[in-house]
Amino acid sequence: MKYVAFVFARGGSKGVPSKNLRVVAGKSLLQRAIETALATPEINRVIVSTDSDEIARAAVEHGAEVPFMRPAELATDESPEILSWRHALRELETLEGEAPEAMVSIPTTAPLRIPED
Repeated sequence: MKYVAFVFARGGSKGVPSKNLRVVAGKSLLQRAIETALATPEINRVIVSTDSDEIARAAVEHGAEVPFMRPAELATDESPEILSWRHALRELETLEGEAPEAMVSIPTTAPLRIPED
């Protein structure tokens, strides 16, 4: 089965600016999410969905793919996450001709999870 992990990391957090790039115990929240996904044997690839060039660059540096950017209207405080999920799956299907068999959302704001989770 093809499992794709998606990390949804928008750049416009108002409560904690640049929170996805904030460092906690030596690693950014984004890096921690990517590393957890990459360390999970069942996950075949890790894709970051973002509206931020800075987050996209950091994602690639840490081993994730960023094959598309998230549109601004899906990166607001009020945007339901499910719409970002739908966008990511449709973009991947458009780019590659097929959608993954299953997706896993790896939130940056849960940095204590481990691959076994």
